[in-house]
Amino acid sequence: MEIDEIFENRKIIPERLLSFGFVRQNDGYSYATPLLDGRFQMSVIISEQGKVFTEVTDTVSEYAYVLHRVAEAEGEFVGRVRDEYERVLVAINNFCFERDVFKSSMAKEIITHVRETYGDELQFLWNRFPENAVFRRQDTEKWYAALLRIPKRKLGIDDDELIEIIDLRIISEEIPSLIDNKKYFPGYHMNKKHWFTICLDGSVPAEEIFCRIEESYRLAKK
Repeated sequence: MEIDEIFENRKIIPERLLSFGFVRQNDGYSYATPLLDGRFQMSVIISEQGKVFTEVTDTVSEYAYVLHRVAEAEGEFVGRVRDEYERVLVAINNFCFERDVFKSSMAKEIITHVRETYGDELQFLWNRFPENAVFRRQDTEKWYAALLRIPKRKLGIDDDELIEIIDLRIISEEIPSLIDNKKYFPGYHMNKKHWFTICLDGSVPAEEIFCRIEESYRLAKK
C-alpha cells in the first residue's frame, strides 16, 4: 500500500504526534522505530502540511532498503518488512490523523457549527462510500444532515465537476415552494418528499444553512 493511499483525505493532529513519540524539528516532526527486531530502522518525517516521508535503513550495511516499496518484489522476507512498515504507518494514521474529506470553507464552517451547537461529529458509515458522511441526533440516532461529494451532473447541472453538498430534512409541504434547482435541489439519494439538497458553493449563506440545519435537527426528533 502506497503512503498516499494510507493518508488520503487525512490531516494531522499536531498534539497527537508528540504523544505518539514524534520529535518536533524545524520543518515538521520526526519519528524512528526498529523493524524486524532491529534489523532495520524506519524513519518517518511529517511536514507542517501533513506530508509523510519515510525511509527504511539496513542497520548493518547502513544502506537504504527499498524493496518493500516495490510492488513487484515478492518473497517471505520482503513481505515481513512490508507488513511491519505498513503496520507502523497505519498506527500513525489512526492515532495522529483525522478525516479531512470535505475541503470547502462552507463544509468546514458547517462541521464546526454542528460540533459547537449540537456536540455531534460527522459519522462515516460506509466503507464503499468514504466521501459520504452524516450527522445524527444522539437521542433518536436519526440523521438530520448528510455531507457528500458528487458530480454536479447528479443534480441536473451540465457539469462533471465534483461539488460538496448537504442534505437536510424539511416538512414535505414546504418542498414545492423551496426547490428551485438553482440554490435548492431535490434531496440527493434521499426521500425527495422529506429531504432537500444545498450545494456548498456559497450560493446559500452560512447563516441560512445553519437555520435549515436547526429545523432539520428538530424534525429528526420525531
